[in-house]
Amino acid sequence: MTSGKRILVICGPTAVGKTEYAIEAACHFGGEVVSCDSMQIYKYMDIGSAKPTPEEMARATHHLVDFVDPREEFSVADYQMIARQTVDDILGRGKLPVISGGTGLYLNALIYDMDFASAPKDTAYRNHLHEIAQLEGSSALHEMLRSQDPDAAERIHENNTKKLIRALERLHEGEGRVQPFSDVNQLWEAYDPLIVGLLRERNELYERIDRRVEKLVDEGLVEEVSRLMAMGLTSEDISMKGIGYKEIIDYLDGRYSLEEAVAKVQKNTRHYAKRQLTWFRRYDKINWYDITACGDEDKALEDYIEWLKVKL
Repeated sequence: MTSGKRILVICGPTAVGKTEYAIEAACHFGGEVVSCDSMQIYKYMDIGSAKPTPEEMARATHHLVDFVDPREEFSVADYQMIARQTVDDILGRGKLPVISGGTGLYLNALIYDMDFASAPKDTAYRNHLHEIAQLEGSSALHEMLRSQDPDAAERIHENNTKKLIRALERLHEGEGRVQPFSDVNQLWEAYDPLIVGLLRERNELYERIDRRVEKLVDEGLVEEVSRLMAMGLTSEDISMKGIGYKEIIDYLDGRYSLEEAVAKVQKNTRHYAKRQLTWFRRYDKINWYDITACGDEDKALEDYIEWLKVKL
């Protein structure tokens, strides 16, 4: 069941082109961009998070970028509250909210009626589980659950991150075995989302990922991580566990050469892109848009706008 509050969601794997496509939609349909990225929320972390450039942000109003101190704790529940307030404000002004990002957990929290009121008090443990899911995949959570409660692991699919996290939280709290939850697609939607998933041919996407990582290093990723460490941040901080930051920390700590660290960032980013696609393919209402199939970048963007005119 939907609320009738129309929003546009642009999602997909990292480096697929979400920022450009979200801005283009905002420009054509009177919209404002709301970031749905768990790294771009942090201040001082501009390069490694691949934030929109000042020129890109000047083309369309952006929200939820660069507003959280990386030394502070920030939960999915915090994101849900702030993001919904932001979206409701945009809707109230007669504009179209354009949600842009690849953090599936944040997107679920925004568009689905997920209640965090009864969330556990141990937010550090919850954030730890979310980080494992994001960096290592839900299969790592499934193995954790299997070792603690094999029966629950049999009931919960290894790709169902939400159920796995809640099951592990309950065990952590001493509540024992868990009962099944409803699937995300059966939850009430807080909004009426047109969900667009951007796709590219795999080799093309991987090439874009590799080139982007090299570009981030050229732009000063190592220097950015050094500045963050000088502020007192370490590999133990959630904000510094993101791909691109943890590998450079290892380089600065002497564990890898810079060449090895860059290769690890590229490899980990490619694996993360695969997990993102797995996550978004679970949405039963997603509309996939294959950029590669259009053959030409400019034509793909033009066709996308015409396609949206029919969909919105």
